Amino acid sequence: MSKETIKLIANNKKAYHDYFIDETYEAGISLAGTEVKSVRMGKCSIKEAFIRVDQGEVFIYGMHINPYEKGNIFNKDPLRVRKLLLHKYEINKINGKIAQKGYTMVPLKVYLKGSLVKVEIGLARGKKLYDKRQDIAKKDQRREAEKEFKVKNLY
Repeated sequence: MSKETIKLIANNKKAYHDYFIDETYEAGISLAGTEVKSVRMGKCSIKEAFIRVDQGEVFIYGMHINPYEKGNIFNKDPLRVRKLLLHKYEINKINGKIAQKGYTMVPLKVYLKGSLVKVEIGLARGKKLYDKRQDIAKKDQRREAEKEFKVKNLY
């Protein structure tokens, strides 16, 4: 069995800054042919995207896929709503968690797994301002420690 290669297309760094990610799920995504070609070329953004569960199906809103240059009439709307492909038990589990106060679904990554386009989605809780400040302080401390370590090793 060969290892499937994973090629990262889009990453949502802002999601890690704004939310605590409790669980992650890997979902397939329903795309048209020209959209797949565009994603393979790396023309995809999930910065403003969000996810909703509607009538037992999961949809991603605001995911931007640039129209394929050689696609003419077959190109779809770049911001259209796309269906995410998950197992029924995963959707039920997600729905139960979202029903709890404070949980939401955010897209974290878009990547190619072998020949398939996958979206990693996270079950997230919103961070308060003081949580964000704590994260920034930890990052600064780590950066300072690395800087001191480099300086010590130079002499």
